[in-house]
Amino acid sequence: MDTGELVEVVLPGKVEPENLRIRRGAVPDAGPGQVVIRMEATGVSFAEQQMRRGRYYDQPPFPFVPGYDLVGTVVATGAGVPPGLAGTLVAALVKIGGWASHVVVDAADVVPVPEGVGAAEAETVVVNGITAWQMLHRKARIRAGQTILVHGANGGVGSVLVQLAHAAGVKVIGTASARHHDALRERGVVPIDYRDGNVAARAREVAPRGVDAVFDHVGGPGIVGSWRLLAPGGTLVAYGTASTRDDQGSKQWPVIKLLMRVWLWNALPNRRRAYFFNVWAGRALSKDRFRARLRADLTQVFAAVERGDMTPQIAARFPLTRVAEAMRMAESGTVAGKVVLTP
Repeated sequence: MDTGELVEVVLPGKVEPENLRIRRGAVPDAGPGQVVIRMEATGVSFAEQQMRRGRYYDQPPFPFVPGYDLVGTVVATGAGVPPGLAGTLVAALVKIGGWASHVVVDAADVVPVPEGVGAAEAETVVVNGITAWQMLHRKARIRAGQTILVHGANGGVGSVLVQLAHAAGVKVIGTASARHHDALRERGVVPIDYRDGNVAARAREVAPRGVDAVFDHVGGPGIVGSWRLLAPGGTLVAYGTASTRDDQGSKQWPVIKLLMRVWLWNALPNRRRAYFFNVWAGRALSKDRFRARLRADLTQVFAAVERGDMTPQIAARFPLTRVAEAMRMAESGTVAGKVVLTP
């Protein structure tokens, strides 16, 4: 058993980053079918930023330990777990609980990290990689020679979408603020300034008949523009409502409105499809199927990193105890890549 001390970050309520609390205690034990992971890297994603505001649509009641995913070494195994797992570097998608030095996870939920990929590098592509892979290959089913539009192409999920799409032989148009355009061009993306109010016209210059897929994390009224950009047979994948980040009122309502719109579009005979992507979809129906799909897809993502199809982007690394600074940086919107927390 790991004899160290448990250090975890507690989100006590709707607070500023400086009011996140550090709690210390005993390292937990692994129950039957569980492992204890000594965290080596976890990250700040949009989900935790929303949870801090009380705006993530299915977050638990305060107080809780946030942290959507983590990478670390298995230091203890419970009854019924193959002892060979001990000492291996693994990744896990947990939704909450990752911002801790030690995390208990069901052994069936861990995915081995290949030897050639470091913990921090692997962390940058867990939730972002799974999201991008499943949207591209399971929802939009992209094929070589197609053209797609990625909103926020410089962001956490956006930058992974770009790289995986290029690896599949797909042309990418990407929206971002002007300061990111040079970097996007270097990555082979056709950049569009989302602030200039003419995204549709610019996209049509590149793809006159429309694009084969749009990936939209913004939601809100702008989603209609994304839908109209689709070529016949095209797919819209919505995966967030970032435009409502600072809204007050119901945190569920923006998602419900988006789901209603998607349902209506799919009900109409228009030769296009729309999806609202949720990485947890299907888990309640079949945990085994969900786990098998997650393991297969994350293994593909790690293989893409090993091959060099994807370059993990680490914006900065902070120790867990400096989580307030990490969160401020992640929320500033000025960095490229993932803000990573280490023990």
